[in-house]
Amino acid sequence: MPAKIAGQLFDKVLIANRGEIALRIQRACRELGIKTVVVHSEADAEAKYVRLADESVCIGPPPSDQSYLNIPAIISAAEVTDAQAIHPGYGFLSENADFAEKVEKSGFVFIGPRPDTVRLMGDKVSAKAAMTKAGVPCVPGSEGALPDDPKEIIKSARAVKYPVIIKAAAGGGGRGMRVVHTEAALLSAVSLTRAEAGAAFGNATVYIEKFLDKPRHIEIQVLADEYKNAVYLFERDCSMQRRHQKIIEEAPAPGIPLRALTRIGERCADACRKINYRGAGTFEFLYQDDEFFFIEMNTRVQVEHPVTEMITGIDIVQQQIRVAAGQRLAFRQRDVVRRGHAIECRINAEDPDTFVPSPGRITSYHAPGGPGIRVDSHIYHNYFVPPNYDSLIGKVIAYGDTREQAISRMRIALSEMVIEGIKTNIPLHQELLHDESFLRGGTTIHYLEQRMAKRKADRLK
Repeated sequence: MPAKIAGQLFDKVLIANRGEIALRIQRACRELGIKTVVVHSEADAEAKYVRLADESVCIGPPPSDQSYLNIPAIISAAEVTDAQAIHPGYGFLSENADFAEKVEKSGFVFIGPRPDTVRLMGDKVSAKAAMTKAGVPCVPGSEGALPDDPKEIIKSARAVKYPVIIKAAAGGGGRGMRVVHTEAALLSAVSLTRAEAGAAFGNATVYIEKFLDKPRHIEIQVLADEYKNAVYLFERDCSMQRRHQKIIEEAPAPGIPLRALTRIGERCADACRKINYRGAGTFEFLYQDDEFFFIEMNTRVQVEHPVTEMITGIDIVQQQIRVAAGQRLAFRQRDVVRRGHAIECRINAEDPDTFVPSPGRITSYHAPGGPGIRVDSHIYHNYFVPPNYDSLIGKVIAYGDTREQAISRMRIALSEMVIEGIKTNIPLHQELLHDESFLRGGTTIHYLEQRMAKRKADRLK
């Protein structure tokens, strides 16, 4: 592996991911003059980013646990190609502290936070404790993990007051959580969540939080270097979601006072300095009754990072790479300026009504364009969407001087977009972009599911 001078950019980066984020990272590297190595499964051999890479290495068959989650295979690929750093993207191993540790022990740079930081923030109990200590407001809940004693569990729930939500400490992606409305249902809910958490995450630790009935999902994007310089890149509203999976994201968040957003942003940047955070990260909050409540921190680049890039002009992926190379942030908080409004629609290969995945071959594809439109996607005409992975096949981002202009441009973009041969959720997006509640702004995280439940009930009448 070639030697690297501190602060100097890498010569070669290995991208340990797939899909649109692999292509996004590749483009950031190419712009910086960095060569790329792409690892891929047998199912992704014909992917666009594989063909565009300087080098590619097949690391296994289609199943994730034999390819994209195969740590020895990824590190071996970095060794044989003389890569200097590994970018994990999002999902897969991006928030796996053991992976980050093995990458660094093998002599490579992990493009992300230090392994101990990933571990600290990956466990929601320890993350909550760290944020409380750093002065970031948290959702009321149990102090630490729930004990085994049923009496103590009941006592904790009574202190928080019903309804409560049981959460897996190692959970993520909307999994490992259960709402409880009555004491009679509490103990069985805790038992079930523990069993699910142990099976899904290898960690059966759970905790209790107050269940907020009408919150919005607001997140703060941060960047920090290893010299304790930290900035926040404002907020994103990710409240339009189904089963805790985001569908539409936007920035700025409509209807929240600027003073409140500035205060919470400053607290997040200060928390980064206190925990010695390095890289890009996102603080996720529930916002209800004019209060922010911390729920978790994502120690990686987010799917929805483009909306922040559009309103700030800052390339978050390039900043991740620069910071990992030992460079200082080239700007301070006063230099970060927010302009206009951006909205992102996640395009999934799925039935727009049932949400059943729709893998298969794309027989016709046309990407939209026009002023303020950005498309992050790895698909192309005749591309085969494999059935082995997440259904996300791309993102359409619309930017405008105002929210109204961004919405108008998004409507036009979606009307121009053609993806045939498979089903997509484009019709759902088109419907939501004319929804009166969405147009007013400020819908809660429960809005879409309530809307869908009502439609289903109306059909059955």
